[in-house]
Amino acid sequence: MKKEYNIFEKTIMYVLLSAFGIFMIYPLIWLFLSSFKPNNEIFGSVDLLPKNVVWDAFYNGWKGSGQFSFGVFFVNTFELVIPVVVFTLISSTLVAYGFARFKFPLKKILFTLMISTLMLPNAVIIIPRYILFKNFDWLNSYLPFTIPALFACYPFFIFMLVQFFRGLPRDLDESATIDGCNSFTILVRILLPLCKPALFSAGIFQFIWTWNDFFNSMIYINSVKKYTVALGLRMSLDTTTAANWNEIMAMSVIAIIPCVLIFFFAQKYFVEGIATTGIKG
Repeated sequence: MKKEYNIFEKTIMYVLLSAFGIFMIYPLIWLFLSSFKPNNEIFGSVDLLPKNVVWDAFYNGWKGSGQFSFGVFFVNTFELVIPVVVFTLISSTLVAYGFARFKFPLKKILFTLMISTLMLPNAVIIIPRYILFKNFDWLNSYLPFTIPALFACYPFFIFMLVQFFRGLPRDLDESATIDGCNSFTILVRILLPLCKPALFSAGIFQFIWTWNDFFNSMIYINSVKKYTVALGLRMSLDTTTAANWNEIMAMSVIAIIPCVLIFFFAQKYFVEGIATTGIKG
């Protein structure tokens, strides 16, 4: 009787999880299938499958609406995202290592100030940052994104890595010191290999956030040849004629592919990093 109850319980659980999974993935399915529909079917029908299939949405959408294709926008986005992710991981790791492993004057005050910047909404700092970057002559370039990443201006990732470092036993540092390792060698050879889950989690978060960033890109970039994918999609709606929504849907599908791929390829480390960054030593 107990065995039959367990089978029934598991069946109900699998049915509920499958229904919830379909509910969550339905918008993506609708987005993909809508790229094969004409405009009148996208907004005039609730059917999921297209009645009149349009096959050239991906081809026409990739060409773009002006002299620059989406290939240019994708290259620009990678030129922006990859340095930001790499610089964020390097700088955040160094700062987090300092807060987690060293004692220095005003450490608690500086850590509190760093965490308090998380409470500031982006709308509050966007004007002073714009004026600062304008005075530096950084507008219409990717420097407003890469330089802050180089100097650890993302406190969320610092805090996450600090929590992970605190979960690693200090006996590792002491053993490495006895073997003649200095602080930097301990970080590179001992702690960083153990921090792989946290680094993957931070990298995935930063990649997705920067890839999908529309507001900051719109503020700092004004040349079409430097547009990212997010700005390119928005520009497709600014055409003088009626927008071809199937082409916009098609480019939206392609735009989310890198984020989906990087998440699924690194989901093992991502889940492990999220589960362990809350551990304190």
